[in-house]
Amino acid sequence: MSFLGRASALIALLLVALAASGCGETVIDDVKAEEAIEQNLKSSANKKVTAVECPSGVEVEADATFACTVTLAGGKEETATMKILNEDADIELATLKAGK
Repeated sequence: MSFLGRASALIALLLVALAASGCGETVIDDVKAEEAIEQNLKSSANKKVTAVECPSGVEVEADATFACTVTLAGGKEETATMKILNEDADIELATLKAGK
């Protein structure tokens, strides 16, 4: 299994129901998503992650995607595109691409 496949599986399992309700809508809990992405990239890919930033207020909608910025040691940035799998706010890593 490739790195992306392993990381996707781990993140999908660990990010079950990362949602918060407010004002009648369900949104991804960006802080929990950031923590889970950082932990999973450190353990599954042996990456030295210094920070992860995900947008706040992402509404839970199956098959929608959102991007998080992953900062590695040395300042290199990568973009983690996350896919919302279902209305329960389960998400997985769709792609991880190096920044410019």
